[in-house]
Amino acid sequence: MNGLYAFWTQHLPILPVLLPAFTAMALLLLGDAPSGHAQARSQWGRRISLLSLALGLWIAVSLVNQASEGTLQVYRLGDWPAPFGIVLVIDRLSALMLVLTQLVALPVLWYASGGWDTHGRHFHAMFHFQVMGLCGAFVTGDIFNLFVFFEVLLIASYVLMVHGQGKTRFQAGVHYVVLNLLASALFLIGVSLLYAVTGTLNLADLALRVAQLSGMEAVLARSAALILLVVFGFKAALLPLSLWLPGTYAAASAPVAALFAIMTKVGVYAILRVHGVIFGDGAGEVARVAEPWLLPLAMGTSVLGALGALAARNLPRLVAWLTVASVGTILAALGLFTPAAWSAAFYYLAHSTLVVAGLFLLVELVAAQRGDVADELAPASPVAQPVLLGLMLLLAAASVAGLPPLPGFLGKVMLLKASWDSPMQAWVWSVVLAVGFLSILALARAGSLLFWNVRPDLPSAASGASPRLVWPTLILCLMGVVMSAYAAPLQRYTDATAAQLLDRAGYARAVLGIDPATGEAPVSVRPYRMPASGAPAAHPQEAQP
Repeated sequence: MNGLYAFWTQHLPILPVLLPAFTAMALLLLGDAPSGHAQARSQWGRRISLLSLALGLWIAVSLVNQASEGTLQVYRLGDWPAPFGIVLVIDRLSALMLVLTQLVALPVLWYASGGWDTHGRHFHAMFHFQVMGLCGAFVTGDIFNLFVFFEVLLIASYVLMVHGQGKTRFQAGVHYVVLNLLASALFLIGVSLLYAVTGTLNLADLALRVAQLSGMEAVLARSAALILLVVFGFKAALLPLSLWLPGTYAAASAPVAALFAIMTKVGVYAILRVHGVIFGDGAGEVARVAEPWLLPLAMGTSVLGALGALAARNLPRLVAWLTVASVGTILAALGLFTPAAWSAAFYYLAHSTLVVAGLFLLVELVAAQRGDVADELAPASPVAQPVLLGLMLLLAAASVAGLPPLPGFLGKVMLLKASWDSPMQAWVWSVVLAVGFLSILALARAGSLLFWNVRPDLPSAASGASPRLVWPTLILCLMGVVMSAYAAPLQRYTDATAAQLLDRAGYARAVLGIDPATGEAPVSVRPYRMPASGAPAAHPQEAQP
């Protein structure tokens, strides 16, 4: 029994990637059934899909419990040591992102199983491929495989984006694909430059090697870092690369847009790993290369998102702009480059992802009960479930706007406290408070049009939403209340997460196997470099960067 438990814990870090991959392949093999058996096969596909995500949530919670003890779990594929082989690394941050992914994916897939999954082929398989890409991006220990998992989740998202068809959805999907292909090309250029000057792509090894660069190599590394900032900024919807998001998310079906709420956080995660850790403090001549750009652009992103929400003419676009505003707030916290600000970013990231996903589902429930007006922000007939939907919108709106005692308020308070000693304190406070006020106005305007400024002369909705659609939406909205109830332990976890990220030496020891007595790491950089003229050739194991 002990051997089985040891085997389970040893291979636990790779299961968040393998489980959705095998589930997707199984669902593809299940395939489309003849018309006589389509319903039965569809039900089996839904059961397999939901069961896989429930198991994935349990695995992610197990990894959080292990990571909360402070130990980094390193999984070496093929038992090849880092930095030569591929490694997966579970620390507090990656474990938190895994849990967040599953907490969004499970209710969203439950909602989609109410009928949206039948609007196109292989919805469940593509859904699991995207979950695979998300989980892989959060656990990978090298930057090239970060690119690989980016592409996996993006390819799946291309299919999900046009799920259900329609001209508007197809047009937005084409723009989305083209822009992401350009970003992927830039990603490869940035990675190639980084490899050219360091000779490694392992994240732990990069954190050590970048600090040793000088002269032209430091200039090239700085260029690579800024190229990657553009790529990750596009993925995260950082100004001025955020204008694609509102139209794309508004055109997608409700469950797909809700899942995309976690996809933008992959860009945020990549910015933190690369620019917060590798090019953060201790990176020598290229330390904090993103600092002059990140905070101002993040605050501009947040303001743009709030203004966009205020000017939105339909519900999905309003929520999409709120997504942009929340990303700006998170990146502003990261741009302060302090442990307290990073802790606030992690707390606010979890809250905003859950509440935005819930809002995307909620606005479709409301739109379905407004007749021909649908999701347009204009007077319409009364909805069939005004109390239930109104209270859910009120709860989500209060959390988005940052009203106490909900987690949006707690996250913003943490951010404001963290900026107290920053030279940018006045700007951060002004932007955070102004964006909260504008978000309240945007959501109050929408709520009054939806539930107060109605037209009784029009026929009301015949029936309300089914429980299969209401329960997943309600669960996502109530997760904010749960975060408020457990605010203290969550903050302790995010504080420890920020401190662990800044421990570059501890990360290197765990991943690279640095000898604590000598401080030496495996030689990974250019053991093939030719010696200078007249100098004796060095043994590969003695070569230095």
